[in-house]
Parts: sequence; structure tokens; C-alpha cells
Amino acid sequence: MTLEVHHTIAGIAAQTHEWRAQRLRIGFVPTMGNLHDGHIDLFRTLRPHCDRMVCSIFANPLQFGEGEDFGMYPRTLEADMERLTEIECDSLFAPSVDAMYGLLGMSHTKVSVKHMNNRYCGAFREGHFIGVATVVNKLFNIVLPHVAVFGEKDFQQLAVIRQMVSDLSMSVDIIGSPTYRDASGLALSSRNQYLTADEKVVAAELYKVLCDIRNKVNRASDSELESTVSNLIANGKARLEEMGFRPDYLDVANALTLAPFSVDSRELVVLVAARLGKARLIDNVHFVRER
Repeated sequence: MTLEVHHTIAGIAAQTHEWRAQRLRIGFVPTMGNLHDGHIDLFRTLRPHCDRMVCSIFANPLQFGEGEDFGMYPRTLEADMERLTEIECDSLFAPSVDAMYGLLGMSHTKVSVKHMNNRYCGAFREGHFIGVATVVNKLFNIVLPHVAVFGEKDFQQLAVIRQMVSDLSMSVDIIGSPTYRDASGLALSSRNQYLTADEKVVAAELYKVLCDIRNKVNRASDSELESTVSNLIANGKARLEEMGFRPDYLDVANALTLAPFSVDSRELVVLVAARLGKARLIDNVHFVRER
């Protein structure tokens, strides 16, 4: 099977319009490239839901803040194309910044999901989720997918996109794909390559801390939940710091809204972002409270 590669908006749009005319269901996985097994797992999730699969590879400058690693973000297009061919992806959209945003490399129109922008990662990466929402909106308008898959590892990103799609009445189904982990429990990420071998051993402890918090929240009664969560967060941060992490945040939130948890919340998520060496790692555990 041949992977169709498009570098222009007109090229990919013509392809997907042709598929729509044939009444084929289009599935979409937006990425920034440097594909790893976690990305490939997104396509396994997507395949049963569509007739044609499209991937985009675009390192989006709008979602990188000042001093972040946009210039250093790994670009591995040839290797990525080989992986996409192996999994029988039908089409790749790999535009330049100029093709997406013009010569100024920016968008004059921005999309903002206000109540989610400045929480958690948004509090540490100003404008990040405005950049995410803007580029995903643009990609949806270009590709016109019927269904799109995003990884649950980026839980806040997934929540932002779901809210945007709902608020703007967009005709695309959003599917969350479970976090893909290696044997140690470490969530796969392109930024894991910044970790040394010793740091990867430590990084695997992040997931264990989250699971421990989830288990203890599940055992807590309603009357003790608030104090339990407060203590678990404080103790969890201390554990991470002892192991060498520098936590940006660790929290328990309502999984649907990312608002602070309440005793009435049943669907919860434990969220963390922590720096280890040169890497900033994010992870989460999403669960329904048993009590």
C-alpha cells in the first residue's frame, strides 16, 4: 500500500473531499511527528471506526511558549513515513509553518476554551492550549474527519478538544485512546528521549504515585474524602521531590470539567506534571470512584 503524502492544504483537502464523495468514513490522528509506539497505538484505536486513516505531522509553533523546545523538537519525517506505511495509514498531511499560517508563521484568529486554558499545564505554559485549540480547529476544517483520536496521556488537551468540539457544534466524533505505557509503567512520550537511562528508572515511579493516590481515594469515605485528598497531594509531592522530580502540579480533579474535585464527583482524574532532568513529564490516572 502506498502512503499518499500531502504538503499543501489544497492537496489533502482534495483527497478527503473525494473520499467524502464516495461516502467513506475518514479517521484522523493529529501529531507533531517523531512517532513512537504510543502514536501507533492511536491508529489501532482508530481503525475500527473509519474506512480511511489520515495522519497529520505538524510541529505547531502556537503551542510552544517562549524558551520552550520548539526549535529542538525532533523532526523525523522520513522515519515517520515508514511507520505510517507499515500500519497502512492512507494519507499524511505534513505542511510547513508557512503553509498553515502564512509567512508570518502565526494565526490572526485564535480559539480559546477559557475555563480550561489556565489550569494545570496551562498555568505553566501560557497560551499553550489556545495554540492547541487553534491548530486542531484548523486541521479539522482542512481534513474534515468524521472521527479523530487523541491519547488520554494528554488528558487536559483531550478535555479542551472535547469542549471545543461541543461548544462549536463540530461534526467530528472524538475518541480518547488509553495511555500507552512501557513495561515499567512509564507513559510513552517524545520527550522521554531527554531522559538518561537512570532517569527513566526514576520516571517510572510517577505512575506508581498516581495509582497509589487513586487507590486511597477509592477507599476513602465521603466524610473523609476532602482531608484524604489534601493529605495525599501533599504527601505525593513530597515523595516525588525525594525521588528527584520537580513537580509543577499534582492534583485530583473532576474528569469531565477539570474543576476541583468535590464529594459528589464520581468520575475523577489524578493529574501530574513534573520535571526530571531535562524532561517535563505529564501523566494521569482516570477512574470512577467506587464509593
